[in-house]
Amino acid sequence: MVKYNGIACITGASSGIGLATAKALQKLGYRLLLLARRLELLEAAKLELENLGAKVYVAQLDVRDRVAVTHVFSSLPEEWKCIDVLVNNAGLALGFSKFYEGDPEHWDTMIDTNVKGLLYVTRAVSPGMIARNSGHIVNIGSIAGKEVYDKGNIYCGTKFAVDAITKSMRIELAEHGIRVTSIHPGAVETEFSIVRFEGDASRAKTVYEGFDNLLAEDIADAIEYVVSRKPHININELVIMPQAQASAGSIIRKKV
Repeated sequence: MVKYNGIACITGASSGIGLATAKALQKLGYRLLLLARRLELLEAAKLELENLGAKVYVAQLDVRDRVAVTHVFSSLPEEWKCIDVLVNNAGLALGFSKFYEGDPEHWDTMIDTNVKGLLYVTRAVSPGMIARNSGHIVNIGSIAGKEVYDKGNIYCGTKFAVDAITKSMRIELAEHGIRVTSIHPGAVETEFSIVRFEGDASRAKTVYEGFDNLLAEDIADAIEYVVSRKPHININELVIMPQAQASAGSIIRKKV
């Protein structure tokens, strides 16, 4: 009989870091509550993870929709309501331009997803953790939340907000026995740049050329590490960069 360690809820779980994290936490014995906008990809992930022996529940969710967030968590089956680990992974960048040439609709989407979506989900999950006096919240930030870079403006602003919000969460939840961690990746090759450049795959590819970038599995490995520490240990934050990326805007690329 499989022994489960608890329930891990992951947003943005249909691909990239979210899906890789689901696979990593499945190895630790967590049941997986997976949330994302693209239901067909979620269903495919569910099948893949169940074939690995995981117990999985999926729900379609756009974290920007506060009403939908409330509904999804309030309507979970009873056996899926006690969430032990929350990984706030849903996030994105849109556009790459000077702020004075930026698209305000892009700004709204980034702010609503990266900041407000994280808040909506955590607001829905954290009271249960407080009631049980245990839990672990892992927020996925970015090196863009530590350093600004040219044409990063609003995206950087949202990730600086994630960093500040995470630090506040840590202060406010410590007395309730809840651990809070932030993971700040550098250049990770996922769908991130394809989304940023609105489907322009050839332009996105150039972001990762000429150096060994991070992979989604590298970040999932870090999440697996922080979640699996003894209960009295909290990893406050990790900044994870490719060796070739010296700072947010500086990457050493191999000469062709």
